[in-house]
Amino acid sequence: MCDLASRLASRVQVTSDGDRAYLEAVEAGFGADVDYAPLIKLYGEVPHPAGRYSPAAIQGTKTFCCTGKPDPRHISTSFVERQNLTMRMSMRRFTRLTNGFSKKTENYAYSVAIHFMHYNFVCIHQSLRITPAMAAGVTTKLWSLTDMVRVIEDWEAAVSTKVSGDTLIEG
Repeated sequence: MCDLASRLASRVQVTSDGDRAYLEAVEAGFGADVDYAPLIKLYGEVPHPAGRYSPAAIQGTKTFCCTGKPDPRHISTSFVERQNLTMRMSMRRFTRLTNGFSKKTENYAYSVAIHFMHYNFVCIHQSLRITPAMAAGVTTKLWSLTDMVRVIEDWEAAVSTKVSGDTLIEG
């Protein structure tokens, strides 16, 4: 949350589930400079045959304002849940019990970075008719996979030429 807050230029509205860790993280990252409201889902039992698992049905929701003045119309976890589904369907590393599943955290980080770069800069979204990065004004051009690779190569070149004191650090 601290990293996210440092990257934002204006006040935002944040919604999370009721997990106490989010309450503390939002407070640590944003302080009072956020409109924040947790959304707590209330679950009920669903009868199912023995030996079969199915998640409990949502009976309702409860929200409360935690910080600032969140707009009740925008208190929702639907956007992040849709994003999580898109990630799981796009990156097989997030699918358990498959040969693409990996326990190595570094591989997850690379996979997520590539996914989001492609999703935001390369992939034209049907509802926007442009990329999300273009819609947000971050870029004016449609990127290619070559552009993505070039960004990585430029970053690696910059890192390899950093000077530490009088010593040039290679690679």
